[in-house]
Amino acid sequence: MITVLSRDPLTRPHAVRNDAVLAACVAVLGVALVLLTDDGRRPDALGWVLLLAAHVPLAWRRRRPLPVLLAVLAAVVPYHALDNHHGAPVAATLVVLYTVAATGTPRRTLLIGTVVIGTTLTVNALTNPDGFTELVRITGWVVAVLFLGLDVRYYRQYVAAIVERAERAERTREEEARRRVAEERLRMARDLHDLLAHSITLIGVQTSVAAHVLAADPDRLDRAAVAKALDDIAGTCRTARGELRATLEVLRDGGPEDARGPLAGLDGLPDLVGTARLAGARVEHRVRVAEPVPPAVGAAAYRVVQEALTNVVRHAGPEPLVRVDVSDRDGVLHIGVTDDGTGPDPAGTPGFGLVGMRERARSVGGTLEAGPREGGGFRVTAVLPLTDAIREGRAR
Repeated sequence: MITVLSRDPLTRPHAVRNDAVLAACVAVLGVALVLLTDDGRRPDALGWVLLLAAHVPLAWRRRRPLPVLLAVLAAVVPYHALDNHHGAPVAATLVVLYTVAATGTPRRTLLIGTVVIGTTLTVNALTNPDGFTELVRITGWVVAVLFLGLDVRYYRQYVAAIVERAERAERTREEEARRRVAEERLRMARDLHDLLAHSITLIGVQTSVAAHVLAADPDRLDRAAVAKALDDIAGTCRTARGELRATLEVLRDGGPEDARGPLAGLDGLPDLVGTARLAGARVEHRVRVAEPVPPAVGAAAYRVVQEALTNVVRHAGPEPLVRVDVSDRDGVLHIGVTDDGTGPDPAGTPGFGLVGMRERARSVGGTLEAGPREGGGFRVTAVLPLTDAIREGRAR
């Protein structure tokens, strides 16, 4: 019953067929009332025609409620005026009044109720002047049916609003899921870029060192230098393989939420400095951090320094001097990576390193600037906030 009441009557399937069946049932009820009660007011031929004509428009009551109401009243008013059986067309009148109230506005329902009650008073005054009790009963039924229709209309609006909110919430959840998938893909793309660019650059430099040792003086081969270069290559490959496995672990179906393991942070900076030195760079680094660094901020700082050192090894030329400075002041983590090399080739194809560093800084609410230095070299500076992240972590 609740499901039937909550559905929009204008969108139900087979509306005309169902209403035609309803009209036939109401007509049978009216005929049965005439035949079984009050033989003194049994209608004549014209009365029967008017009674049946009052039920025919009910087949289109949901499609055209106002024209159906007028058609029913056009048959019912003369039927009552001829003093026929007054109870027979009541069901048809109540059905059409309910339909008008359930599908129309409250103002229109009030106007129609006033017109119907006024018409009823007029007809009753002409046909049954002493029937005050009958008048009160009819008026009560009209008012009750109109209020029932209004109540059903408001209930349908309430259900429709709930359904609309549920659909909007579902769309919001789907959009949020798509946004998270896109963010995760972007994060993985940044991780893979940083990992592969850093590792492949170091492997290339270490391979060049081994090749140089082999080709410099074949008669006096420095086996120790070659072995060290190959060991460095193997170590870089092992490190890259471990990080790559941890990064791609999130793609495994059914994997745990913490499949990536702990995020790299400031404690990994000495390893980055060591690998850059193995690649030929002269690195000076200082880490002066007193406040606790949230994991997300530490991971962003690690990746920024990693990409900056990778760019130095690739573009700064032989044996560049690099200064890495990480410090915290006033709840902000300051990162600076400067070198005295030649910098990237302006005519070369731009990569995604600087874009990735800026995205990492923005992901934790920070900013990053990168560009050539006055007098030569390149500078990367990043500012990553700590205070809000620490406060959020403590609040949890």
